[in-house]
Amino acid sequence: MTSFITLLTDYGLEDGFVAACHGVIAGIAPEARVIDVCHLVPPGDVRRGAAILSQTIPYLPAGVHIGAVDPGAGTSRRAVAVTAGARVFVGPDNGLLSWAVRAAGGAAAAYEIRDEAHFLRPVSPTFPGRDVFAPVAARLALGLDPAELGPQVPLDRLVTLPEPTSLMRDGAVEGEVVSVDRFGNTQLSIAVGDLRALGVRVGDNLGVWMGRRQLTLPYRETFAAVPPGELVAFADSAGLIAIGVNCGDAAQRLGLPPGAHVRVSPSR
Repeated sequence: MTSFITLLTDYGLEDGFVAACHGVIAGIAPEARVIDVCHLVPPGDVRRGAAILSQTIPYLPAGVHIGAVDPGAGTSRRAVAVTAGARVFVGPDNGLLSWAVRAAGGAAAAYEIRDEAHFLRPVSPTFPGRDVFAPVAARLALGLDPAELGPQVPLDRLVTLPEPTSLMRDGAVEGEVVSVDRFGNTQLSIAVGDLRALGVRVGDNLGVWMGRRQLTLPYRETFAAVPPGELVAFADSAGLIAIGVNCGDAAQRLGLPPGAHVRVSPSR
């Protein structure tokens, strides 16, 4: 038996949606331990959910991982179970799982979740997290072979989100905003190693271009290394460069949404 099931959703905490999923799992696999990854993903924000899950998966025990950020619920989009090493990812085939599957070593096999014998009945078209993903995950935790869920899906037919990338060019590194956390920190696709390759070290300053705007930001170990209200660049817990404001909201101040292009270079 797989003893861990993790749960990431955009269901929020104001209603009973998360509790209903917990209850379904407990009714089928009462010994399974459920880890709540996040339930405050902005509604329908598949990219944000994908970023949270992929950056959390290295620290989660092997098991079954439910992703339920599903603006296409009730449509013809597939529900899938994707195996990657000792992990099985369960959720909509909308790209939500793709970055986490890659972080887990890549997909070994994928199956469309079609056999309704494993579902809660009746199935609500608007709540697959409760009626499809939760009971399927519980049965997988009990040892169900993913191949019993439905037909195999060719791996190249799975929906994937474009991977955030960085590009070294002309003494600078170009990237994009991957996500914005609840503190307003803007995480970039630029890694610590990219700055090292440019000769940038903690304590230096960075030139940051955002469209037509240019800023000079201190590059420090943490946002608390600058006075309250000041902007700062730092390496976050995922090893990516982030822009923050000590005791403030960088995303709001700079107007940097996910996907915004950013260029960074040393500022001597």
